[in-house]
Amino acid sequence: MKDFLLELLSEEIPARMQAKAQADLASLLGERLATAGLKAAAIETYATPRRLALIARGLPAETEAVREELKGPKASAPPQALEGFLRKTGLARDQLEERDGILYAVTDKPGRPTAEVLAEAVPAVIRGFPWPKSMRWGETSASTESLRWVRPLQGILALFGEEIVEIEIAGIRSGAATVGHRFHHPGTITIGSANDYVEKLQACHVIVDPAGRRRIIADGARAAAEAAGLTLVEDEGLLAENAGLTEWPMPLLGSFDPAFLEVPREVIQLTMRTNQKYFACNHASGTLAPAFVCTANIEAVDGGQSIIDGNRKVLAARLSDAKFFWEQDLKIPLETQAEKLSQIVFHDKLGTVADKVERVARLARWLVEQGVVTGSPAEAGAQSPAQLDPGLRRGTDLADMAERAARLAKADLVTGMVGEFPELQGLIGGYLARAQGEPDDIADAVRDHYKPVGQGDEVPAAPVTVAVGLADKLDSIAQFFSAGLAPSGSRDPFALRRSAIGALQLIIRNSLRLSSRDLIAAAHAGSTDATATILDFFADRLKVQQREAGVRHDLIDAVFALGGEDDIVRLLARVKALQAFVETAEGKDLLAGYKRAANILKKEDWDGSGRALSSHEEQGIPQTGEEDPLVLVEEPGIAEALVEMAHHQPHRLAYDPLPEEAALIGALDSAEPRARTAVAAEDFEGAMAALASLRAPVDAFFEKVTVNDPDSAKRETRLDLLARVRDAVHQVADFSRIEG
Repeated sequence: MKDFLLELLSEEIPARMQAKAQADLASLLGERLATAGLKAAAIETYATPRRLALIARGLPAETEAVREELKGPKASAPPQALEGFLRKTGLARDQLEERDGILYAVTDKPGRPTAEVLAEAVPAVIRGFPWPKSMRWGETSASTESLRWVRPLQGILALFGEEIVEIEIAGIRSGAATVGHRFHHPGTITIGSANDYVEKLQACHVIVDPAGRRRIIADGARAAAEAAGLTLVEDEGLLAENAGLTEWPMPLLGSFDPAFLEVPREVIQLTMRTNQKYFACNHASGTLAPAFVCTANIEAVDGGQSIIDGNRKVLAARLSDAKFFWEQDLKIPLETQAEKLSQIVFHDKLGTVADKVERVARLARWLVEQGVVTGSPAEAGAQSPAQLDPGLRRGTDLADMAERAARLAKADLVTGMVGEFPELQGLIGGYLARAQGEPDDIADAVRDHYKPVGQGDEVPAAPVTVAVGLADKLDSIAQFFSAGLAPSGSRDPFALRRSAIGALQLIIRNSLRLSSRDLIAAAHAGSTDATATILDFFADRLKVQQREAGVRHDLIDAVFALGGEDDIVRLLARVKALQAFVETAEGKDLLAGYKRAANILKKEDWDGSGRALSSHEEQGIPQTGEEDPLVLVEEPGIAEALVEMAHHQPHRLAYDPLPEEAALIGALDSAEPRARTAVAAEDFEGAMAALASLRAPVDAFFEKVTVNDPDSAKRETRLDLLARVRDAVHQVADFSRIEG
């Protein structure tokens, strides 16, 4: 067994493309090997800014001989069919094998040297490599048939064991040589085999393993910050990017003018991260420190001081621009900025951003005035809402605050800061609102009204923020749907699915109680058909969200199937109670009994009037003496098992019920009203407890009672009894949708 080493040397590969390129190289070469009947014991991949490498471990010296068999026509087939098969296989008639009257073309293929397979596979992999972006270069680049690579390809290192695999592509011939670090070891390095590749390159100041470079940067940056009494602001994405930009990483600590700290810290961090790839540092108190950690790609003779000085100058220029924008934006009130929103088109079918702001402001006020959003604490376990400013409690209504925050929320879109840093929209508005004297509740709402923007993001609980954030998301969904721009398939250009998930998180985490239909209608102010379509959309998003949260899909369907439940908080309370119940022994047994009852009713096509079984007049119980075959004289010893009828007058069945039958009737007469009362009080755990009392009577009924009795009176009465069991359970959920 031998190892195969492949290195593709090029000019700098963008850091963001390296990880996927490693995976693609392993996958593509693995597929080519498999086609030839080869499988490596393991495949390792590496990437640096200048090279993409792979080691395939444990390949045999040659492929195994294989026998290929192709089924042909019958031996008695017409000559034309036989001639076509012979042309296809390239064989003569006497070379075919006949078995059971069928002709077969059998070809024995001898094994091939693995080096030959690799020599064919590598060029195919290179030419078909799926770079997100690639380029052509040199004199041949005028032709569309010329080689494409992410950056100009400069060399191919290909060794099978210690032997060179002969490859040539676009004038580049493979060999056993590569190069080291661009500055520390620019000369040629000869590699003996895959076994010394990593070590030889490290000796020449190249760490080929990205994970190794990440560890060096993380440990070095943390140590540099701690040596200055600071803590590093951890950033996995920035760590990976720095590892993708260096072959010999050297973290260095620098500083900047503390005067720049007047700018919001997010602006400083974003400037350092996006433009310069620097890590930020904090003081022990958690405040931003005027320091940064950069990652050099060279071990400088002066300890890196000149590199730090150069980076400090570049950062100062960047931060000076940010400070200028911030100071200019502070001079213009957000109200004045908001007037410019009428010049920005939100969507050509939906008017300007100013039009959207007007709709959101009205909807945010409506949410407060309807009592959907209040200043009361959120549901237990949710994030506690921010306290309203005492002055505002005395002098300003919550609805006024919500409307004001909504009118200022989009104003930062026209500021210089957001123009420079679009990622900070909302955040900059919050800083400006606070600096310009707006109350904290309004400033926080301006800052956070986009949240949550994804799974795991913070869900606001402050009343003003919730009102504005929910109104903003609902307006986007309603307006785009009304314009015929709903998501379809995998297309969602306006991120409406994300908006719906965000709206649902706000509703659930803050226990906002309102009919979803009324909520959508208020946001849409359009046709009933459009409202129904949006409700279906929300229902689908809710199912997705709950499945991702670990809720069983069948239980969600069981509650949705009831219909008429459009209070999301109440609906999820049903689902939660149902999930807890069906996982108990009582729940499992009752579910089994329910399914048995439902199957019998379905088979008999019985809707279940329940006339003879209810203990209340509204359920249609006939009085004694009426001409009804289901009512006979009471039998001693059974009456005690039956619940009194309407007005506490005992009534008797048309036959002598079995004790198990009477017990189930009594259990239903007790459980049904208790479950109904509990559901009305939104005590779904209590409703489940009431239904759990049916478990033993239902089991006993099926064990001792024959439903399809030859006596029609008994049969109909017992079918009605099963229908009562089904309908009692359906007060909480449609158990027919539950698996198990």
